[in-house]
Amino acid sequence: FSVSDNILTLPASHFQLNSHLSTLANIHKIYHTLNRLNLTEDVGQDDHQTGSLRSCSSSDCFSKVMPPRKKRRPAAGDDLSAKKSRHDGMYRKYDSTRIKAEEEVFSSKRCLEWFYEYAGTDDIVGPEGMEKFCEDIGVEPENVVMLVLAWKLDAQNMGYFTLQEWLKGMTSLQCDTTEKLRNSLDYLRSLLNEPTNFKLIYRYAFDFAREKDQRSLDINTAKCMLGLLLGKTWSLFPVFHQFLEQSKYKVINKDQWCNVLEFSRTINLDLSNYDEDGAWPVLLDEFVEWYKGKQMT
Repeated sequence: FSVSDNILTLPASHFQLNSHLSTLANIHKIYHTLNRLNLTEDVGQDDHQTGSLRSCSSSDCFSKVMPPRKKRRPAAGDDLSAKKSRHDGMYRKYDSTRIKAEEEVFSSKRCLEWFYEYAGTDDIVGPEGMEKFCEDIGVEPENVVMLVLAWKLDAQNMGYFTLQEWLKGMTSLQCDTTEKLRNSLDYLRSLLNEPTNFKLIYRYAFDFAREKDQRSLDINTAKCMLGLLLGKTWSLFPVFHQFLEQSKYKVINKDQWCNVLEFSRTINLDLSNYDEDGAWPVLLDEFVEWYKGKQMT
């Protein structure tokens, strides 16, 4: 039979097979093309993968072998901006920490500038500057803590602080600002609670308060200073103060001053253990005699 006769007599299934083979060939061409362009995923040579490829349509295969979309990388400007922001934040934090640390460290320069806020153009803080100083630290001039501060500065004249006294005393206290001194006031007050320190402050008060050309303390100043130091701790002080007011004494010398402290610490309130034959000064003998007579009447 002729070739044309054979073609005409072939069953329909032969044409369907040819159509499938043509489609498969086209799919393979697409696959290999994509593979050369690195657009396909690695595909193994096992039968299962081949079967999967054969079972999908051309459009399905194309969608499966396309690579995933990559996230947009930040632009160079964005990256620099983010780094700058982090750097600025770290710098501000470091700078504030550094400034705070510098403020906490004692500075002689800052202490000197602080002194001249009250001294003006002089090298001494006088009565006017002292008044402003007390106002700034929140303490009345007659407050006992000012006496303790003067003791720490080793001030020689009541109502005055020299430059040398200020720098030496404030350095020992590590205070170079008003705020630091305010924060140290409780410490200064606490020194009065320690017997040894109190005795030193008490003895210092006599020389601090007296006129420098006098060896004794005038009676009015003595009563004020005794009230400042013993008024709240010695129960007999109000009576002793009355005695001084009605007595003939116009001044108190340092021996009398120091013995008053010893008397307040050792003699009972009823004076039962007071020895009139002891080494007490006449001032205290007269006080005991006056007080006993007062009790009897």
